[in-house]
Amino acid sequence: MRKIRVNLGRDSYDVLIGVGLLSLVGLFLKEKGYADKAVVITDPNVKSRYGEVLERSLDKNGFNVTTLVVPAGEDQKSLDNAVQLYEQLTDAYAERSTPIVALGGGVIGDLAGFVAATYLRGVPFVQLPTTLLAQVDSSVGGKVAVDHGRLKNKIGAFYQPKLVIADIAALKTLLAAELANGLAEVIKTAAIRSKELFAYLEQNIEKMKAFNADTLEEIVYQCVRIKAEIVEKDERDTGLRNILNYGHTIGHAIESVSEFRIKHGEAVAVGMVVAARISNRMGLLSYSEVDRLITLVEKAGLPARIPDLDTSAILKAMRHDKKVESGQVRFVLLKEIGDVIVSDEVSPVLIAEVLAV
Repeated sequence: MRKIRVNLGRDSYDVLIGVGLLSLVGLFLKEKGYADKAVVITDPNVKSRYGEVLERSLDKNGFNVTTLVVPAGEDQKSLDNAVQLYEQLTDAYAERSTPIVALGGGVIGDLAGFVAATYLRGVPFVQLPTTLLAQVDSSVGGKVAVDHGRLKNKIGAFYQPKLVIADIAALKTLLAAELANGLAEVIKTAAIRSKELFAYLEQNIEKMKAFNADTLEEIVYQCVRIKAEIVEKDERDTGLRNILNYGHTIGHAIESVSEFRIKHGEAVAVGMVVAARISNRMGLLSYSEVDRLITLVEKAGLPARIPDLDTSAILKAMRHDKKVESGQVRFVLLKEIGDVIVSDEVSPVLIAEVLAV
């Protein structure tokens, strides 16, 4: 087992990474001083695979477990579902000391985290991410939210978990498309911060796609390490942390316009390539670096080109992005693999031209 400490003063926490950790969750929570009750929030698919293992671990360590099940899918990340969960937590007599345990991917983590941040003004929150995307990105950093009006993560908060437990064994049950979905965030992390990690991905992409446990553990560890360093310097996303949005400005717009039929990783992959091409057009990034990114994206099983969507609708959706400031859309742009800048000087005309490529 490997451990990374996210140092945020009173809100510091550990991220545990390894194989077979779900069976030890009860012990880990007991060691942190939790007792009596625990509420697990999950979806039906994840519950059928891991619910019994988790409940057994919690029960063995003295917890009275309540499991709340939310239907799978991005459209479940809503205020309506949050309200239903508040009512179920009340019925279960959840208290301010009762940990809410999110078992699942990014949707469950975001929704459960939002509920934990707002129920009784905040209860303990534990992340058990079961997808690659959630393990390398959404489970770390304390961003929790629900979607609203077809806009992703429109209503949310910063609320750090008390513990994150990433069981690499859970990744073996992912479909190839879900693994690729997570690889988009892995590529993003390397592209913005580590040319060494990017080269490692180029050399080991086939091992990752074959679910090699050692390789997956290494990339989860490296991605979490990088994200922790960034979050420690900018917890509230007012400066450096903006670079984690590489590929997301276009990506979130694509998700919104497609009504979330296009997966997050697929949308971010296209967004990264679009941002790289914009970087090239602005004289920041070489053609060879653009080609490296496109090659890795495609080898990961991800799209590199804009899907068949209305470009004007994408441009309109971008203006609703959380990163818009004074009416200007902020883009994370590559200077080279491993080095980025944040710019609000990308013209709508240039964006439209690159989207049409």
